[in-house]
Amino acid sequence: MKKLIVIICAVFFTQHNLFAQAEFELNPSQSMSITGKGPGQDATKNPYDGQNCFAMVENIGKREFSIRTQQNGKIIEIIPIKNGETKKVKLLVGYELYLDTNSKGKAKAKVAFEKMTE
Repeated sequence: MKKLIVIICAVFFTQHNLFAQAEFELNPSQSMSITGKGPGQDATKNPYDGQNCFAMVENIGKREFSIRTQQNGKIIEIIPIKNGETKKVKLLVGYELYLDTNSKGKAKAKVAFEKMTE
């Protein structure tokens, strides 16, 4: 019985990491590196690091902000995201994900990751 409980807990915690999400608060005129800069510099752990995946970015605040993807310093895409919107962003291997705000107030975002099926 104890082994069964340990197995169930292990499965739960493993699955929880696969769907991990994080919330962020961005100050006015702030740029935040979310993923892609390496350990200790990323705002959240991407469980699919080193693989192609999707990032789901939800604007949970009242201010608009933008999502920026880049690779080796070259901007790939900038996507504006209004309050209440959720955007699904393709993150290929080597892409960096940033959240940028130019608003006068704080913006809030929630970021989750999804495996890309090929």
